[in-house]
Amino acid sequence: MEKQQSFKEAAGILLLLLVIIGVSVIQFGVAPQTPLIIAIGLLILWGKFRKHSWDSIHKGIQEGISTGLVPMIIFILIGALIGVWIAAGVIPSMMVFGFKILNPGIFVPSVFIICAIVGTSIGSAFTTVSTVGIALLGMGTSMGFSPALVAGAIVSGAVFGDKMSPLSDSTNLSAAVSGVDLFRHVKNLMWTTVPALLISLVLFFILGSGQTHADTADITKLIEVLTTNFSVNIFAIIPILVMFICSWRKVPAIPTLLLSIIVAVVMMVIENPAIDFTTISGIMQDGFISKTGDASIDALLSRGGVQSMMWSISLIILALALGGLLVEFKIIDSVMAPISKSLNSTGKLILATALSCIGVNLLVGEQYLSIILPGKAFKKSFHEAGLHPLAMSRVLEDSGAVVNSLVPWSVSGVFIAGALGIQTVDYLPFAFFCLLCPVITVFCGFTGIGIQKQTGSVEEKELEEVPSV
Repeated sequence: MEKQQSFKEAAGILLLLLVIIGVSVIQFGVAPQTPLIIAIGLLILWGKFRKHSWDSIHKGIQEGISTGLVPMIIFILIGALIGVWIAAGVIPSMMVFGFKILNPGIFVPSVFIICAIVGTSIGSAFTTVSTVGIALLGMGTSMGFSPALVAGAIVSGAVFGDKMSPLSDSTNLSAAVSGVDLFRHVKNLMWTTVPALLISLVLFFILGSGQTHADTADITKLIEVLTTNFSVNIFAIIPILVMFICSWRKVPAIPTLLLSIIVAVVMMVIENPAIDFTTISGIMQDGFISKTGDASIDALLSRGGVQSMMWSISLIILALALGGLLVEFKIIDSVMAPISKSLNSTGKLILATALSCIGVNLLVGEQYLSIILPGKAFKKSFHEAGLHPLAMSRVLEDSGAVVNSLVPWSVSGVFIAGALGIQTVDYLPFAFFCLLCPVITVFCGFTGIGIQKQTGSVEEKELEEVPSV
């Protein structure tokens, strides 16, 4: 029989694994797969030392990976979507129209606002980043802005939309785990979201204004290159409308992406009747290769394809396997349970919950678990402190779902880096909205701003009737 580890032992294991992964990725700049394999190997050795069976080890790995199966299928489809959207002229058309509409002087804050609006409308940061985000990054890079700064604005806007949309999976999950009404949860998020939004806008305006950008002649040349080599027209909006309509109709992500791919392929065939199945299949599998003769445009629009997502998927599998073992061995529970019992103030409780959400993101890399595990661990503590479940749902959203995109080996971080071609550690300093949300939520915890107390049997009933997750 396996022995129960102590708090110190569990905390020591988590710290060791975090140091191995963090130092390898951030200090030495190696691909995260290798340190994750080392971490998994060490954790399995520890598990055998603690008398865990191979069945238990395999169960932890399988259950960990199973939480990411649907996202991985979505990643594969998004890879194919990017390829066919470029080939059909959808992303080039978005770039051309954007060049004509957006003012370079306010380009960076405009990127943040556009991604926030799109993200809120469709409830998916992944889709926002991989469609509108790619077009905006291409525009920003072509205009001379720092790719990392533009990527930070894209990620901040996409995460804002994912956080505030009633269509978002993470937003629904945070409300469900806490046992509160979805729309009350979204409304309560405004206490931290509005300040983070305003501060981010100011920072993006300041940094964007301080950068040199291309003049009118350069932008005109870029538009000419795009219109000459791609089918740029108003019909490019059709696949985008399909995506929005499916989101509003609450069609799941997989059929939405499949339908959008089909529409883009049909557009390709209409525009070029001579195109054959082999060419279309190659674009979906290996991505689109731009051959405009303009090096900057070719570098930006040679991307997509199923294979472009395989590096990301391999990383996600390893990260989720490590997370599954940590959950199966109850290492995370052994750390969070004692902490949740020793908190004697609202500020400390919210700080501990926020740090736990961030810690799960760092160690497991899965935003759903960063909401579920701390939610289960601290739910009773929030109730005993007399706090309304809305207080917990907000900190889970602000420090769990929002932070996932900042971790280089997390599901969101890996996907965004792959889709935009910008490493997570490069855009992280500019993802102001994501950085600010957990800070503001902790500040609110210590000051009491926007923290609701339990006022009667209605709230107690809400707490008792938490849906199973």
